Amino acid sequence: MYTREQLEKYEYFVERLKDTDWEALTDHLTGLVSRGHILWFAQWLIEKEIPFSFAMLDLDNFKFINDTYGHHIGDEVLVHVADDLAAMLDGIGLAGRFGGDEMLIVNLRDVTYDANKAFFTEMYSGRVLRKNIPLEECNPFVTGTVGCAIYPKDAQNYTRLFELIDKTLYRGKSKGRNCHIIYVEEKHRDIEIRQIAKHGLYTTFNGMVRQFEFAPGLINKLRNVMPLLMEELQISDLYYTGRDGVLRAVRNPDLKEQVEGIDRLLCSDDLYASNDMEEVRKRSPAFHAVMQKMEIETLCVVRIGIEMETDGYLICAEKRNRRIWQEAECAILFFLAKMMAASIRIKGERIDQE
Repeated sequence: MYTREQLEKYEYFVERLKDTDWEALTDHLTGLVSRGHILWFAQWLIEKEIPFSFAMLDLDNFKFINDTYGHHIGDEVLVHVADDLAAMLDGIGLAGRFGGDEMLIVNLRDVTYDANKAFFTEMYSGRVLRKNIPLEECNPFVTGTVGCAIYPKDAQNYTRLFELIDKTLYRGKSKGRNCHIIYVEEKHRDIEIRQIAKHGLYTTFNGMVRQFEFAPGLINKLRNVMPLLMEELQISDLYYTGRDGVLRAVRNPDLKEQVEGIDRLLCSDDLYASNDMEEVRKRSPAFHAVMQKMEIETLCVVRIGIEMETDGYLICAEKRNRRIWQEAECAILFFLAKMMAASIRIKGERIDQE
């Protein structure tokens, strides 16, 4: 929680405290700067022609935390993230609560692309995000998406600057969340939020069907779909098993690991997604051992099969990456697994051979 001394380092707040109650300057829950004053602070910096980086942080899957653990846990998560963010910005800027699970960052030190990249790399290294927050009842893993732009490099007025951080934040969400996007004119100037919003599951499924249908053989179909999956899911490879129980990779033909016990993860469901590898170890020690060897920290497993018959499993996992699986991501993998099962049934194709 910000103290009076911390805020009075900035001329804007020295002036405000002459005629504004302290309670109006800070958010009652997180102790960050209140919405109105963090926005007015940014506008004041522009009026004074002081360079700064402006960013918005949106916590990923926050509704899931509230729905799963309760709103009191959600409030505790917000307080922890706010404290970590304020500590990281100490001496170089301020953070404010925009509303809900969104926070604003004013960084007066890092006003170049490279400096911002270094700042966000540290922020995502577990200092603020991509870490478990130890609470009394649980320890949720927290990630977030950030959009950032720089004054006056990217925009010369407040309206345009806010538009750019909104645009880059939306771009980060469309890329799968859990990332930061720093505005680069050549890459982002033509992006329209409405165009991004139109790119929904139908567009993704339609693209998958087209790429899948036009290739002979199940393995070639997977290879055809991979570029789209890499873009939509932000993955570098995709793994699968057939009836022989050998784990293979779409892009790495040298990978062949014998696995067993995957069915114990899914029980009666067709899909299992988790970043709790201890749960994976308890349910399926043999499969966990292979995942540990591959340095996997989170995974999504989907059964390839129709009705009661199982032909294999589709496994989406990235090394050293503890992501929170979004419903849309699970839907994409589920749809692909069903297309594979149909191809096996209808065309007699095999997944356990080239």
